[in-house]
Amino acid sequence: MPGTPPTPLVVGCGDVGTRLAHALRVSGNRPVGLVRTQRSADALGRAGIAPVVADLDRPLEEPPAAAAAGTVFYLVPPPPDAEDDDPRLRHFLAACGEAVPRRLVYLSTSGVYGDCAGEWVDEERAPAPRSDRARRRLAAEAIAGEWCARHGTELVTLRVGGIYGPGRLPLDRLADMTVVCPDEAPWSNRIHVDDLVGVLVAAALRAPAGAVYNVSDGHPTTMTDYLYRIADAAGIARPPCVPLADAPQRLSPGMLSFVRESRRLDIRRMRRELGVSLRYPTLAEGLRSSLGVR
Repeated sequence: MPGTPPTPLVVGCGDVGTRLAHALRVSGNRPVGLVRTQRSADALGRAGIAPVVADLDRPLEEPPAAAAAGTVFYLVPPPPDAEDDDPRLRHFLAACGEAVPRRLVYLSTSGVYGDCAGEWVDEERAPAPRSDRARRRLAAEAIAGEWCARHGTELVTLRVGGIYGPGRLPLDRLADMTVVCPDEAPWSNRIHVDDLVGVLVAAALRAPAGAVYNVSDGHPTTMTDYLYRIADAAGIARPPCVPLADAPQRLSPGMLSFVRESRRLDIRRMRRELGVSLRYPTLAEGLRSSLGVR
């Protein structure tokens, strides 16, 4: 139909991708969701979202038609066994050689900045990833950048802090956690999942080509404060804390990866260029929504 906008393609419809596809559908688009399993495809179909099944751990057999001339939101993480690489992204982009998108919005992580000793970090900060996960993400940013430059596709990169929201709070794990005591806990950043969806949509509509954005609510706190406030809001016991010096022996590997880095994300570029108005600009508001508390 003349005048019909290209179909947006959401690559990776987990929690964030499914919420994004719903938001696109509500705004009048007809998104396609690329998922790995038929079970996920059936769930999308029941929700009125057109699905495509593809396993990005191997080369795609045919180009993703929905990508052609439209917007692709790429939300799939690199495989955990990849070493400074992202074969999933490579497989997807190779298939797009016959269905070149106009714009690629890539969901990265603020972890690419590494440890910044609690400093405020804007997008001009040189990445210095420390974890394997962050190094894979930085490699993926480079893969996407090179491919987009070669094919004339507009790339927008979102470096996102921790994502929380309904169904994304560690309520069932708090009792088994240990945290760093509040006076030594490092800074961390987060954003409500619904606000992240809003940023993704805004990035597709308004971001200049080649732009990179830090994405968070702009009110950093610490992982300890975050978990304490979840416990308090849910009416359950706070996890015990230990001095930072004892963290390597007492914290889980996942929690230890958080306390080894400290940074505060500057989101002024996101606010200025994308015109985003966050529904949950503070953790207090976001937790009330996530827990269904008025």
